[in-house]
This record gives sequence, C-alpha cells and structure tokens, in this order.
Amino acid sequence: MTLRLLFFIPVVFVASLLPGCRTGPAAASSRFLQQSTSGGESKLDVKLPLEKGSVRFAVIGDNGTGDSPEYEIAQEMETYRKTVGFDFVAMMGDNIYGGHKPKDFERKFEEPYKPLLDSGVKFYACLGNHDDSNEVLYKPFNMNGQHYYSFKKGDVQFFVLDSNYMDSAQLDWIEQQLSGSNAKWKIAYFHHPLYSDGRFHGPDLDLRKQLMPIFEKYGLNVVLSGHEHVYERFKPEEGIYFFLVGNSGELRYHNLRPGSDIMAAGFDTDRTFMLIEISGDKLYFQTIARTGQTVDSGTLQRQPKPQVSSQAAQ
Repeated sequence: MTLRLLFFIPVVFVASLLPGCRTGPAAASSRFLQQSTSGGESKLDVKLPLEKGSVRFAVIGDNGTGDSPEYEIAQEMETYRKTVGFDFVAMMGDNIYGGHKPKDFERKFEEPYKPLLDSGVKFYACLGNHDDSNEVLYKPFNMNGQHYYSFKKGDVQFFVLDSNYMDSAQLDWIEQQLSGSNAKWKIAYFHHPLYSDGRFHGPDLDLRKQLMPIFEKYGLNVVLSGHEHVYERFKPEEGIYFFLVGNSGELRYHNLRPGSDIMAAGFDTDRTFMLIEISGDKLYFQTIARTGQTVDSGTLQRQPKPQVSSQAAQ
C-alpha cells in the first residue's frame, strides 16, 4: 500500500509538473485542491478542444451507491455531454454496492444515468471488489459475459481487466492483446490502483509487479483505476500516465496522505468524474466535481514507442 497527500489551497484549477502536461497558470505551485465553497451559479467551463474526429469519453469509478451524490454526478455528466458530445463511459468498478437484485440495478445504475442511456451513451464496466461476478452478464455494462475484454474507438484501444483475480490466463491474454495491437493509443483500466496516495487502501504492489513489466514492454500509454475513493493524477511512472478516479459515488473525505513525491494532482473533498478527449498525439483531460467545478485539467503528449532490442525481437 502507498502514500497520500493533504495540502489544501482553494483554487479551481490544479496544475501539474507532469512532463508533457500543460495546465492552467492558476495553480502552478499547488498539487492538491480543496473544493471552493463560494456561491453563485456554476458556469459550464469546458477545457477540451472538441476537435473534429476526436475520441471523447467520460470516466467514473466506485459510483454505484444509489445515493444522491451519484445522481448529482450523473446529472453533471449529462450537462457536459450536451456540449462535449462524449458517447461512452469507462467504469472503474464497484458499479453496484450492496444488493444485486433487479431493483438495485435500477436504483444504482439505470435511474441515475437514464438521461445518458437514453442519449445512446454506452457504459463499459470492469469489476471491483464490491461487484458480483454476474455483472458480466448485465447487458448495459457491455462486458458480454467476459471478466476481461478489449474494445476500440478510433485510434484508441481499451484493455479492460479484472484486477480481483489476476491469474496466468489473464496475464497471457494481456500480453497477447498488447503485442498484437496497432492502436495509436493503448489504455488499460481496472479497479485496483497500481499507484495511490490514499490512506485507506494505497497501491496494490502485487498487481504492480505483475502488470508493469508487460505495460512497459508493449508501450501502454495510460492506466485508469478506482478503488480508493478520491481523485488522483500521478507523475509518469516508467513513462506511463496514471489516473485514479474512485469518488464518483463514494468519498473518503481528506483521505490523501501528505508528502507524496508521485502525485501531480489530488482531490478528496467531493465526488468527481473525468472527461477525456484524444486527438492525434494529444490526450486532453478535465476532472469535474459534483458542483461543476473543474478540479484538474491538462494535455498529455503521446509517448514514443518503446525501443525493442534485436534480441527481444528474435
């Protein structure tokens, strides 16, 4: 398990020291954001360029509570969808907390996200530790009965893993999928974070040991995860960009540890969701709180492909 950060400055935009990441000037010296409580109407503040032909999607994690904050995040997502036009959502797991009867799926998924579902937005789930394995059969999660699977959107290929049971069969599948992918951008997501500054869980070091050599070898670009009920963006680890989005429904208030040397930005005072746009060699991101406040945003440059030695190629 790992470290976490707890240094609060009331700004509305967190900047980063991340190489290849441009962020707004308002927080060049702050890595950790405390939500503003100032009044007044929230104004839609889209940080993405909305370029023609780009891939746009939302990210949520640990959302399936059925409580009012989940509904409020879902409403904010729909508000942004009308402008941003994202057409799918990546889910970081813990999709349904508690019971898994039909009424639970209605209250904890179908009702809060009804406007998005009615607009044709697709949700692609992974399994968290609070999920029932039968969720792979639930059609709106688009898992098609699989605990791990892959899908493509434009120049982006997504590798959705089951971090609850990382056995040799799944590791072989990951290596086969990544080695055979010709996608410009390769993004993996799963529930348990490889890096985390949360006090409650921290990083999954065993999972990191299993996955990082494969990710490095085949040039994975981005890793998304949940589990820790905060938002966190990390400085690149082995050249890979990492995000943690585990507070779209659940929240562990002030859960980030101080003194982290891996955090680029963190937020642990409200729920959030992410918007991501990928166009060419650029990934644009914007993380939005339940109030509509932007708590982090920036641009990432696609990493160069790893150099394969002649011995490895043989």
